[in-house]
Amino acid sequence: MFSKVQRQVYAFGNACQKLTGLQQNVRGVITQTAKSQTVFDKEAKYGAHNYHPLPVAINRGEGVFMWDVDGNRYYDFLSAYSAVNQGHSHPKIIKALTDQASTLALTSRAFYNDVLGEYEEYVTKLFGYDKVLPMNTGVEGGETANKLARKWAYNVKKVPKDQAKIVFAEGNFWGRTLAAISSSTDPSSYDGYGPYLPGYTIVPYNDLEALEKELQDPNCCAFMVEPIQGEAGVVVPQEGYLRKVRELCTKYNVLWIADEVQTGLCRTGKMLAVDHENVKPDILILGKALSGGIYPVSAVLADDEVMLTIKPGEHGSTYGGNPLGCRVAIAALQVLLDEKLADNAEKLGVILRNELSKLPKEKVKLVRGKGLLNAIVINDKYDAWDVCVKLRDNGLLAKPTHGDIIRFAPPLVISEQELNECISIIKSTIESL
Repeated sequence: MFSKVQRQVYAFGNACQKLTGLQQNVRGVITQTAKSQTVFDKEAKYGAHNYHPLPVAINRGEGVFMWDVDGNRYYDFLSAYSAVNQGHSHPKIIKALTDQASTLALTSRAFYNDVLGEYEEYVTKLFGYDKVLPMNTGVEGGETANKLARKWAYNVKKVPKDQAKIVFAEGNFWGRTLAAISSSTDPSSYDGYGPYLPGYTIVPYNDLEALEKELQDPNCCAFMVEPIQGEAGVVVPQEGYLRKVRELCTKYNVLWIADEVQTGLCRTGKMLAVDHENVKPDILILGKALSGGIYPVSAVLADDEVMLTIKPGEHGSTYGGNPLGCRVAIAALQVLLDEKLADNAEKLGVILRNELSKLPKEKVKLVRGKGLLNAIVINDKYDAWDVCVKLRDNGLLAKPTHGDIIRFAPPLVISEQELNECISIIKSTIESL
């Protein structure tokens, strides 16, 4: 965790802010000035309108907190969609970044560098795979996994040329490239972008019978699935689902691709979400917290039979495997291990769900999650966006998904005392509806 001294520094800074009137009480009576509106207006005027941010203009983050341009302090309960599991601006990760940046940031893969091999050894041994293919973003990881699966289909499984089929779960979300939206069942992702990539099939999530039917097709080469569906609203499958997925993929000689970009790296109370059922996918996709939110880093891990189907020149990225990203990723992974953040997520997740389950049923219909990846489903007569605005006003930042669902995913460095204050904020906000 962050040191006692660091927490005292944060507390002192917050006290100073309160004295100047920028934050009026412990939870924060939020005061927005023309500074915030200037930020909103500038983005609206000069930026593409492809996001709908909560109206808050952040300019600083440390640990579990973020501050806006007016000096208001907030608990971060989104963690940049689980990219900052290690907390904002973790000093060990920042040091790795600055040390490496002052030496060598990028060579491209046209040359060897002295950090990539070290990182590859570290990450493959940590997760138990023969090889890693480094990329930058989560969606690039997904694209890479799809390409690997198709190459394997033709070179190893001997699927007829251009006939390979990949199965996805309904409600999936792994990005917004043309490939990603071609597998999506959400109109807001795919509508207006056709024609779509062929070779993709959809089955209901958590439906093993439907999955087995598709895997029986001899042209089927892979099943790609999130162990817990994040963007869909933290949808947790039945116990044993992942074990059965592993059995079925093995039975029908199909690669299991686990999209752990959001669920991996201690978020659900284990290093990987698949670890809850002690199973290993054929292809593992990591991203987001792989750099602690400091730098875009993603990775695809697989054994030689799969990974070595791609030959030199057939796939890559200018920035993939750059020294800066590699050094940051090693530090980010080491923080997860050293600070036992999976254990903290497991322990505090139980507390959070237990307390959220006490919320009035006429206001919160359902609480679900694992570790510190959780969600509440709001009663239809309330709007989740409005609830998130009220949470903001009370000093906690979260974001709705699919209209009636609010995700709660704080940085994993959060303490029990901090979590209890956040629970108090959530409860008072919900009860005031």
